[in-house]
Amino acid sequence: MNKEGKPVKDFELEHEKLMHLIVISKGLSFFEHIHPEYKGDGKFEISPNFPSGGEYKLYADFVPKGESKIVKCSVVNVEGQLSQPVQLVADQKLTKVIDGKEVTLTFDHLMTNMELPMTFTIKDAKTKKPITNLQPYLGAIGHVVAISGDTETYLHVHPMEENTTGPDAKFMTSFPKKGLYKIWGQFQQNGKVFIVPFSVNVP
Repeated sequence: MNKEGKPVKDFELEHEKLMHLIVISKGLSFFEHIHPEYKGDGKFEISPNFPSGGEYKLYADFVPKGESKIVKCSVVNVEGQLSQPVQLVADQKLTKVIDGKEVTLTFDHLMTNMELPMTFTIKDAKTKKPITNLQPYLGAIGHVVAISGDTETYLHVHPMEENTTGPDAKFMTSFPKKGLYKIWGQFQQNGKVFIVPFSVNVP
């Protein structure tokens, strides 16, 4: 709704989509990034894939035509068997192996309230050779979302260089408060998207 209480009907494309919907579970163990279908008259539809019962938080990320980006969030309770709660803890080592790729996350300086670069370096897990054939995902080298452990802070992180193909994918962000954050990097190679999660403690 706009200030007059009427539906917003026109939206700008951002990263090739009219809306990005991020779905996370309480504790941040589950993450899904989906794109609702616009039905007109300000209405979007989607069928999220909730893996179990419990509390989930949804962040709708969109840009009304001629305006700044808006993020609206809501909490939903899903019926069904609850999954075991997973406590969020900072990763001791910021290197993960996902789908045969070794991904390392580095920061120039990790602190609050400062624009800081973060770099994902992607290698072949077996050969350790740099991967240089990443494909654009949503119009850029990759897509990164960071959410605080209390789920109150949502960061949609933008790449510093959109058209690179690896092995380094550089992004710029700013953490508004200290504490635990979970970061999900999404990249594409050979037509397949892979997601790399990291948990960091921002001092």
